[in-house]
Amino acid sequence: MPTTPSQETDRLRNALRQGLGVLEQAQERVAFQAVYSEVGRVVTVSAGVVTSDGPSGVKSMELLEIGKSRRRGLAFDVAEDRVGIVLLDEAEELSAGDYVRRTGEVLQVPVGGAAVGRIIDPLGLPLDGRGPVRASQQLPAERPAPAILDRAPVEEPLQTGLKVVDALIPVGRGQRELILGDRQTGKTAVALDAILNQKDTGVICIYCGVGKRVSAVARVVRDLQRAGAMDYTAVVLASEEDPPGRQFVAPYAAMTIAEYVMSQGKDALVIFDDLTRHARAYRELSLLLGRPPGREAFPGDIFYIHSRLLERSTHMRDDLGGGSVTALPIIETEEQNISAYIPTNLISITDGQIYLSPDLFRKGILPAVDVGRSVSRVGGKTQLPAYRRVAGDLRLAYSQFEELESFSRFGTRLDEATRKTLDRGRRVREILKQPRRDTIPAAEQVAVLHAVNEGVLDDIHLEDIAKAEQAIRLRVRRELPELMQSIEQGEKLTDEDAEAIRKEASKAVYETFGYGG
Repeated sequence: MPTTPSQETDRLRNALRQGLGVLEQAQERVAFQAVYSEVGRVVTVSAGVVTSDGPSGVKSMELLEIGKSRRRGLAFDVAEDRVGIVLLDEAEELSAGDYVRRTGEVLQVPVGGAAVGRIIDPLGLPLDGRGPVRASQQLPAERPAPAILDRAPVEEPLQTGLKVVDALIPVGRGQRELILGDRQTGKTAVALDAILNQKDTGVICIYCGVGKRVSAVARVVRDLQRAGAMDYTAVVLASEEDPPGRQFVAPYAAMTIAEYVMSQGKDALVIFDDLTRHARAYRELSLLLGRPPGREAFPGDIFYIHSRLLERSTHMRDDLGGGSVTALPIIETEEQNISAYIPTNLISITDGQIYLSPDLFRKGILPAVDVGRSVSRVGGKTQLPAYRRVAGDLRLAYSQFEELESFSRFGTRLDEATRKTLDRGRRVREILKQPRRDTIPAAEQVAVLHAVNEGVLDDIHLEDIAKAEQAIRLRVRRELPELMQSIEQGEKLTDEDAEAIRKEASKAVYETFGYGG
């Protein structure tokens, strides 16, 4: 039966009343609240940096989101009428007029066991194709260094497995030891051997590649994987293809991962490879943001960016966990000029330096450590007691040998004592040579160095020194296991122990060559 117009009107009124009732009930259940967000607008976009006219309340080093693609950046320069932003992502899809939004957060990185064995970028994103890093905790990339009164003396050794380092330039847990030298002199190889030698020691390692070629880092990761070192190593990478902003924050992110290990009462070793490229990335950002250039066009606070990084490595007091972070920063020199701007800055920040000489490298003396230019300002306090007996005078004697060898090249007639000194020095140099990825336990190092000091190798031809070393290591490991264990545990080397090592070394040499010893 057709409805009249009045009936249709009543039906519509009833439906409207029902709809309004439903809406009122929904409003009662949902509390509407206005969201306040500070935004600014992009003014200019450059290679790696952006300038904007806000947000007005932004804070220095705050994490910002830019544009519809939400590119991330850090507020570097906060002025009254503009904000200089360092991009952590590529500048693609950004243009003038895009919105800049505050996040109210600082850059954070995942820490803990989830980062170990992984290859990540400074933002915590995976680079190894194994899915996201599921860390239970994230910490700020930039953190204040521990207070002076919270620190303990550096007294426990961090063995690198390299004879020339452990005997002559010892590194302690909590120390900052600079590795420097010209390009292609084996700087990364020394740091890599230090990582490999931490197997079964409980030390967690972090390798930070800054501005490196991806292929170079891939070789490092391959070597770590082959040696089983990725089980205790995290790799943080900002390659040369990444924006300079990522290269700048990478070392701080790696240090945060190491600091978390220290906070758990454990020991960490962090490698920065290398801080020369880090300084160049910061110089690029500073010049793009219009900061005034100083010496060699570096900004005036270039010293501060490295000191606030390396001061975070230390050894904590026992009541604060007793953990430590040992830092081995790497820098590249030009034409052996260690008095250049960046090298002198880092030499003054660190507790010593291991200098690798291109002249020694070309002669095949590997690792190419120049003992005369290398130093550990912590010194013998971090060495095992047995080292102090066999290596106490070795450094001075070796440096004197090098000077004497240079003098002897003039063809001067040498007396018998001088010739013996030169012959002994050449054998010490041969014994300090060491192939890559062939780290040696501390006790075997002590045995070999004691043998050469006692003249056991004086009659051995130079080309046979490496073979004699292997024979000595094998014999003392087989015949003196208890003594080797006591040396590793920090026991002193008595006269009887030293004589036992000399006798076994002499027997090893005689059995191998039929003479000498």
